[in-house]
Amino acid sequence: MADTALLRNQLAYEETFSCVQCGYCLPACPTYLAFGKESHSPRGRIQLVKLAAEGKIEIEDLEKPIDLCLGCRACETVCPTNVEYGKILDSAVDVLGEYRRKKRSLGENAVRNLVFKKALPNKRVLKLVGTGLRLYQTTKADKAVRKAGIIGKVSPSLAAMEAITPKIEKPLVRNHFYERAEVKPAVKVAFFTGCIMDTFFARVNDLSMKLLERAGCEVVLQKEQTCCGALHQHSAEKETAIELAKKNIVAFEGLDCDYVVNAIGGCGAALVEYHHLFSESDPWHERAKAFAAKNKDVSFILSRMGLPIRKAIPMRATYQPSCHLTNVQKVVNEPLELIKKIPGLEFTPLKNQNLCCGSAGIYNIVHHEESMKVLDMKMKTVHQAAPHLIITTNPGCHLQMMLGVKREGLESQVSVKHIVEVLAEACEIA
Repeated sequence: MADTALLRNQLAYEETFSCVQCGYCLPACPTYLAFGKESHSPRGRIQLVKLAAEGKIEIEDLEKPIDLCLGCRACETVCPTNVEYGKILDSAVDVLGEYRRKKRSLGENAVRNLVFKKALPNKRVLKLVGTGLRLYQTTKADKAVRKAGIIGKVSPSLAAMEAITPKIEKPLVRNHFYERAEVKPAVKVAFFTGCIMDTFFARVNDLSMKLLERAGCEVVLQKEQTCCGALHQHSAEKETAIELAKKNIVAFEGLDCDYVVNAIGGCGAALVEYHHLFSESDPWHERAKAFAAKNKDVSFILSRMGLPIRKAIPMRATYQPSCHLTNVQKVVNEPLELIKKIPGLEFTPLKNQNLCCGSAGIYNIVHHEESMKVLDMKMKTVHQAAPHLIITTNPGCHLQMMLGVKREGLESQVSVKHIVEVLAEACEIA
């Protein structure tokens, strides 16, 4: 049995008492709806964390319920007693991470260190990955690999994701990105590119900066920025997440900018909660809080600046919001306002629009079967909306919806685009 006093300090025990077990969270929880088990509901997980802190169950009893939580935080949005579910979840992830670290072999820990400490935060490594993927696609090796079924023999989940990998494009040459805004710049923004985003969706980042310029912003690209640390935090690598947060705070706080802007719902959620990584007595807490307050999603800025939308896009579209954009950043109406400004675009909302698609970082790889159950629920609503276009605001959601379209055999009928791509087309930005 674990040390109960120590566990109570490590787990967000006091926060569990805010939950009155009312069940308002149940219809908002994708894993509860998909799996139908109380242990896979927010209130069930909260109760388990409470029991673990009281020494009534073992730490390992938390593993499956916590592992299978998507971390979408929709439960927080509907909770009538304002339970800090994110804080409770993060504390459980950290405790389980330490428990597993002690159980893993030296080799397993070495591999994790290689991925989380050496690869994700390293721009040179990610650039090499991007170059490798471009060669993989341009030489048609991807088609040969899929035909041979090589990846599927090793990992069906990786094979599924590889099959919908978008075309990897080389980022434009980026300096001080400001070129020629159509009006005198009224706002100065620094752009956060992200790591995975800039490897798989460099074009979206480039178009985002061009849209910001066209809207009248001066855009600065801070080359000293690094990974946001979201994947690290969700994978119980909190120490590395803190190191990355400090690097980003230092990189951006010296810039005289009004906002730090990104086009990544998941990364944005991590950035706006940087101060949660530090105790209030830590000098970094206030610096992190000031940095977090400046971070905004690109849709938030563009909806307030005004875009020169010229081109009609005559098709029926729907919108799959990023959970972290909606539930953490609280950016709800801005993307919809932008979408509805596009002439010719017929907007049809998804039923239960805010239900998670099941992507959740690398959840759709490490918990592929469960992720597909959640995705299948989402795709039923897509069929009902019958769109020609699904608009997204996060790379993970983007890939997941592409996978859903492929699984349903809708590739010839439905395309998936980031909202930035759609707005750029409407503004006639190449």
